[in-house]
Amino acid sequence: MARDEERIWYAALKAKDARFDGHFFVGVASTGIYCRPICRAKLPKPENCTFYTTAAAAEQAGFRPCLLCRPERAPGTAPVDASVALVHRAKVLLEENCGSGLSLDQIADHLGCTGRHMRRVFSAAYHVTPVQYLQTCRLLLAKNLLTDTDLSVIDVAMAAGFGSLRRFNDLFKSQYRLAPTALRRQSSSAKSRDNAIVLALGYRPPYQWRQMLDFLAQRAIPGVETIIDGAYLRTVHLVGSEQQHVYGWVRVGHRPENNVLTVTVDSSLLPVLTQLLARIRHLFDLFCDPHAVYEVLGAMNAIRPDLCTLGTRLPGCFDPFEMAVRAVLGQQITVKAARTLAARLVATHGAPVATGIAGLTHAFPSPQHVITLDGPIDGHLGPLGITGARARTILELARAMAREEIDFTFGAEPEREMKKLLAIAGIGPWTAQYIAMRGMGWPDAFPETDFGVKKALAPRSAKEISALAETWRPWRSYATVNLWNSL
Repeated sequence: MARDEERIWYAALKAKDARFDGHFFVGVASTGIYCRPICRAKLPKPENCTFYTTAAAAEQAGFRPCLLCRPERAPGTAPVDASVALVHRAKVLLEENCGSGLSLDQIADHLGCTGRHMRRVFSAAYHVTPVQYLQTCRLLLAKNLLTDTDLSVIDVAMAAGFGSLRRFNDLFKSQYRLAPTALRRQSSSAKSRDNAIVLALGYRPPYQWRQMLDFLAQRAIPGVETIIDGAYLRTVHLVGSEQQHVYGWVRVGHRPENNVLTVTVDSSLLPVLTQLLARIRHLFDLFCDPHAVYEVLGAMNAIRPDLCTLGTRLPGCFDPFEMAVRAVLGQQITVKAARTLAARLVATHGAPVATGIAGLTHAFPSPQHVITLDGPIDGHLGPLGITGARARTILELARAMAREEIDFTFGAEPEREMKKLLAIAGIGPWTAQYIAMRGMGWPDAFPETDFGVKKALAPRSAKEISALAETWRPWRSYATVNLWNSL
């Protein structure tokens, strides 16, 4: 590592600068522990510090995670360029599937490359093998569960993706020099209660939580999503590693004093916990570095004071099909009208979910449900007020998702996937850009024909808006959200 980079990272560590949280970890030779740059422990001497870009690299070097700053809570890193690198997509898939039992060859196949190629590029980028990275993801999730929940050790081992309790115990002791039960005894954290699991996911401050909740509240689908007491709640339907369908609910709150979102998970969702947490990170944009975004978009405030707010996040999605259908329903009508149509669709075709929470009654219909409806799709969706053209577009989207012909997931290659979307009748540039923005988490989408964008930048012409947006690259999605919020 270059000496100048080490000097910058040590300065960030000394300042406990949250903007660097998740960008690097520091191994301290005098303690054998590795920390986040925001750790409140006594500042180590420079000669005792070794810097790593991932927690996995620090662990492979022989360091164990700090019990004070808890590296498992560190936020991730966001892709900056429009075409997400293979290695980043591999990293995201490893994190999301660390508890699923999915093999590395299966992940490589999903990425469209060989397992050998994935291992080569991953090791070159992160200085650890995919197996080592996967192992660290599982260990850090297990550590989080041991510290913050009352789950049994065997439940923790299974949820984190270990095939057996013995292997979990051996690996945990080997890496952390501590038995899982000993770690639990040391923890003084409040534990989960009432048949639910409570975990914390870190972010880089500041975070405009109220803005995010307002955005989601305006678009919340009745029966599926709701906002209660400053928190976001929704139903969940996920498919486990053995193709079992799992239903439940999740609540996401905010703890600004700790720079974390609190995630309360129905215990029925334990078999799909890693999938669930990955989707929450995407929905609430926990990979974002707000200062990096604001460094480019702060110039928007020359157009109008406070047009761009530091800490604005890009609302992602929890269910790509749900969000894509919502985008189709929202074409050329108001947000409120689209919400009404989505509510009718859920009430008629959604799967009932017993949550015990007012306003959460159904999971959004799956692509498989839509494509198995008998007869013309117009006959099923037409009575709900959905036009025939939009009904047929929804059916084609469902077919594409069921066949895995289009990759809507976070980290997909947006230009390639948008071309596939535009080939579907009824999907134009606005819809494709919106799906790329929220479904794929693409930071540089720009729906220039959007009514809200044009209204926020009036009286500029379309040509002037397009030229102005070029100065906002690679964060045009964040610029769009700021423009919407300004209205």
